[in-house]
Parts: sequence; structure tokens; C-alpha cells
Amino acid sequence: MKMPLLLILLLFILVQAGDAFPTDRRARDKQASWDDVNVVAHGLLQLGQGLREHVDKTKAQMRDINTKLKAFNGTVAELHRRQQEQEGALKARSIEEEGKLEAELSKEVKTENKDIQTRMDRLEHKVEEMLKEPAQDSNSSNHTEVSFIQRLVAAQNKRIDQLVEKIQQQQDKLEKQSLHLQTLQSKVAHKRVKSHRRRDEETALRGEPAEQRRDASGLARDCHDLFVRGQRASGVYTIQPESSRPFSVLCEMTSEGGWTVIQKRHDGSQSFNQLWESYKTGFGSLNGEFWLGLENIHALSQQGPYVLQVELSDWAGEQQHQAQYQLKLEGEEKRFALHLESLSGVQEKIMTTGKSGLPFSTVDIDNDLSADINCAELLSGGWWFSSCGESNLNGRYARRPRHQSRRQGMFWTSTKGQNYSVKTTLLKMAPTTIQN
Repeated sequence: MKMPLLLILLLFILVQAGDAFPTDRRARDKQASWDDVNVVAHGLLQLGQGLREHVDKTKAQMRDINTKLKAFNGTVAELHRRQQEQEGALKARSIEEEGKLEAELSKEVKTENKDIQTRMDRLEHKVEEMLKEPAQDSNSSNHTEVSFIQRLVAAQNKRIDQLVEKIQQQQDKLEKQSLHLQTLQSKVAHKRVKSHRRRDEETALRGEPAEQRRDASGLARDCHDLFVRGQRASGVYTIQPESSRPFSVLCEMTSEGGWTVIQKRHDGSQSFNQLWESYKTGFGSLNGEFWLGLENIHALSQQGPYVLQVELSDWAGEQQHQAQYQLKLEGEEKRFALHLESLSGVQEKIMTTGKSGLPFSTVDIDNDLSADINCAELLSGGWWFSSCGESNLNGRYARRPRHQSRRQGMFWTSTKGQNYSVKTTLLKMAPTTIQN
């Protein structure tokens, strides 16, 4: 359709060109112009035919290309689908292989652990045999094994020593904090004592006799007085000795009478490494471990002759020991000197005192009879020390007595000269009439 239009356009151009020549040339060249036109027209027809053939050929090639593209797209889609299938298969296979690998590793670990345990059992068996059998000559391999075991044991012992040292440091810190706390508590208790004494002095200034004041309070003089009044249950009570303020005590009621407990230790829950003021006023819990206080013990002993009963148990078979003494305790002006007289017929070294008595001594107030050593600082706790070697029932509580020196814990010396590390202590007192 486009080719005829193109030919017509060319003919029109040629005609217009012929008209443009002069009239005198037209007649002369008329025949020649038509020949040229025929030649051009023929050429144009051939050109158009060639173009048409080229276009048809191009269209055929385009159709082939489209067909190949469609086939290629199908192939690509098929490859993509196969790739996804392969990826899924590989993923499933990978998971399966990971599971198998994990199972194999677990099996290998169990086998290795079993082998290690077997080796350890053999090593322990060898160590036990070496400990049981006497030392003998052995070959070089046995020497190597022994050397390895020795190094292993030495390293373990070193680690244990480091842990024990850290525990000891922590315990020392706790004891220092406990000392500080006990000092504060002692100051508070001392202020309370002064308050009670001031109140008693004011009452005395009003002209009330001491006996009337005591009767008005209705409080017993000690635990045996409670027993006489009909009390039979052991426990914590409030008493008021003569010329003293009221205070709470732990009473142990027996078939013979009532005992006032002045010291009790059984589990190490209360630190007895205290200063003078704490030992003077008392510390601890009456429902656990405690020290009644030197002032309170002195107030009880001033009421008449008292008997002191000492009950101990040691770590060797839980053996019980009991001794009785006639007790007298001086006041603070005489450093709470203790006078004891054995009532059992055998003089125990546990608390031996002379005629002048033994003064009480603490780490901050050294009253012991040793000239060069502060026994309370050396042995811990406060006690009636003579030469630091006979007894100390207020020393550090030894939870593991095999790993602690006897002198650093509670100890006493029996009549046979045997030294025992004490596990529990109970000191109690009652009027001598309890024995009648």
C-alpha cells in the first residue's frame, strides 16, 4: 500500500521538474526525459520490491525470534522450578544430615565421658591401692603415675587452702562487724542500766525501803525463787535480785529446783569475741546462745551462797561432763574476780582460782595473770584467764574441730590432763539450798 503512493509521489516530482525547464528545451529533450523517467520508475519499482521482500523476511525472523523467546522463557521457568525442587531436597537432606551428625556427636560425647569416668575410676582405685599398700620399688611408669597423682592432689589442696583462706577472711570481717554492733548494743544497754539506777535512787530518796520496792514489783529473786513459788516450766522469765534492776533470764526447772542459766553455747550462732562492756552487760539471745552479763551474775551472787554447775560435751563421742562449785563473784571495782570452791571433791583445772580469785579479762581490758601475753587476744573471747592454758569456754566456736587449733576454740583441761575441744557448754547457778 505504501509502495504505489511512493511511486506516484516520485512521478509528480519528475513532472514538476520537467515543467521547470525552458520551453525551448522541452521540445528538444522531451524524448530523453521520458526515458529517464522510465529508468527511474523501473529502479524505484525494483527498490520497492526489494524492500517488501526484506520486510517479509524480517517479519519471518521476528516470528522465529518470538517463538524461540517463548521456548526460552519456558525453559527458564522449568529450570527455576527444578532449582526450587533441588533446594528443597538439599534443605531436607541437610536437616537429615545435621540430625545424624548431632546423634553421632552425642554418641561420641557419651562414649568419651564413659571413657573418662572409667579412667577416673581406675585412677581412684590405684590411689586407694597405693594408700593401702606400703611403699615399694616400682618401674618408671608407676613413678610417672604417682608423680601425676601427687601434682593433682597438690593442686587440689592448694585450691582448698585458697578457699579456706577466703572463708576465713569473710569470717573475720563478719566478726569485726559483729564486734562493732555489740559495742553499740552495749552502749544502749549501759544507758538503760543508768536509767534504772536513777529511777531506783529517786525512789530511795522518796523514803521507800528496798524491801517494800521489791515486794511492790512482785518479781522473784532468781529462778529458784520462781520454783519455790510454784513455777515448774523452763523458759524465759523476768527476775529482780536484791538491790538490782529487773532483767530477763533463762530458767531451767528440775525436780530439785530452779537454775538460772548464765551462759549457753551449742551451735556457734553467736560470736563471743566481745569487748569488756558487752561482757559486763550481757549479749546474745536467751532463746539461743548468750552471756547473761557480769553485772547480772554479780547481782545474783550477792544474795547469798550460790552453786555453779558446769555442763560440757565434746566432739569425741558426745561425752558429757559435769562439775559443781561454790560461787562468789566480786563487782566491777574488783574486776569481777571469781572465787570457786569445788563441791565434787575433785579439783577440776577447768576454773581453778586462788584465794584472791581470778579477774575477768577481755581483748580491750587485760586482767589475766600472764605478764607478757593478752590471753583474750590470743585465745579469743572474754574469760577468767590465769596462764592462758587451763580453760576458755567463751572462745571461738569450732564448727570443724579437726581443722582448728584447740587453743583457738572452746576448751577445758580434765583432771587426767587431757585436753578436749568443747562442742556445747551450759553454765547455770542456783542457791546452795537447792542441794538440801
